[in-house]
Amino acid sequence: MTLEPLGGAARKTGVRIRVLFFANLRERVGSSALEVELAEPATIGSLREVLASRHPALRSLMDTALFARNREFAFATDSLHEGDEVGVFPPVSGGSGDQPTLVQVTEETLDLDDLVRQITLPTTGAACIFTGMVRARSEGGSPPTTDYLEYEAYRPMAEAKLRQLASEIRSRWPGVEGVALVQRIGRLEAGTPTVVVACSGSHRDSGVFEAARYGIDRLKEIVPIWKKEIGPAGGAWVEGHYRPARQDRDGPTGPADRTRLVG
Repeated sequence: MTLEPLGGAARKTGVRIRVLFFANLRERVGSSALEVELAEPATIGSLREVLASRHPALRSLMDTALFARNREFAFATDSLHEGDEVGVFPPVSGGSGDQPTLVQVTEETLDLDDLVRQITLPTTGAACIFTGMVRARSEGGSPPTTDYLEYEAYRPMAEAKLRQLASEIRSRWPGVEGVALVQRIGRLEAGTPTVVVACSGSHRDSGVFEAARYGIDRLKEIVPIWKKEIGPAGGAWVEGHYRPARQDRDGPTGPADRTRLVG
């Protein structure tokens, strides 16, 4: 890891933080992690300015880059303190009780039957499953032909946001019994399942259809996972357009949190 002090001369005071880079930002910097020293008072905004100044290759990405402080979304005015960990990444493209919740970021093959089994209770009479797949061809895509995808995640934060998402689902659809949110990362060939959002309930009218649709849409907004499309002409990172707001930092509390983590 490289230490990058702010200013030329040694400073008596300053804030040292660890900065993690993901997806295209990691490629631009040429490193997955740097240690940066900032003058006080240090904020996400001042870090953004320092990164753009010291790494010109990042300047064009700073307007859209997202920041996370200690694995939670952070914003320009948020303060930084000694020892903080800050993730920098492009927009995003698993208690107690008797309700099973499975959240996971994994490099292993997704077993749909096993995932459904883990969120099935004696009272379960329906399950809705959404599975994303690697497309080999896409109309109007760039590249139009995909040989494979490379998925990358800010893993600790991604799993924390998946747990938040599970709580959001339960707060909106109390009839949902089990929730599975599993994302695969690494190199995935065409035709391979990439993500599973599964919701179980006592009946098809318990909200499982709506909850699964909400789950995949919300996952694409707040869970820090990215993909790089690799085709005959090369590769390109795919970025989304959603900008997290402060309310995206905290999931609901109360009854929705009475879940049993499985897996």
